[in-house]
Amino acid sequence: YTSVSHFGFIILGIFAFTTVSTAGSTLYMFNHGLSTAALFLVTGLMIARRGSASIGDFGGVQKVAPIMSGVLLVAGLSSLSLPGLAPFVSEFMVLAGTFTRSVPAAAVATLGIVLAALYILIMYAKVMTGPLREGLEGFRDLGSREVAALAPTLVLIVGLGFYPQPMLNVINPAVDEVISQVGQGDPPPRTPVDVSEQAKTEEGGH
Repeated sequence: YTSVSHFGFIILGIFAFTTVSTAGSTLYMFNHGLSTAALFLVTGLMIARRGSASIGDFGGVQKVAPIMSGVLLVAGLSSLSLPGLAPFVSEFMVLAGTFTRSVPAAAVATLGIVLAALYILIMYAKVMTGPLREGLEGFRDLGSREVAALAPTLVLIVGLGFYPQPMLNVINPAVDEVISQVGQGDPPPRTPVDVSEQAKTEEGGH
């Protein structure tokens, strides 16, 4: 579900084809890889420990595996583009660029943020919170090697959420080159209509 949602935003930014939305889509591809990698790693470790991939076989895991629970929470919040985490920057850029091209398309896409919050938080609540499911008493938390494997991804998720400029410095020149070759510039900025001036114009026309 997260991959479908993320790639929906990526495609939207590409089709909007503004400088901001295209740069946001390119950055989103990288950020999607980070958040999805963290989710796959944690869920893979959980499945290996439990021997089941069914959400119904989990519950209350945070009581016996607090570190794993925290990592899954960060990865999940990253997937729903929480401000301060890397995907938020790229998602905001996609929406900001799309609004200048098509307000209805950007408004519909904004609903995806709400849906993402629902399926991520519901999954987390069912797996990690509540009473401990029978058979999970000996469920092991993340070991030092597993934490070391996850740490670089988590550092990038948080770091690029606060300071994405190094990635944008690489992306922006390529985006500018593509847009200049296509020959389609950004749409003019939307300006608020001065009602009094509009009324004068209409009166002059009559």
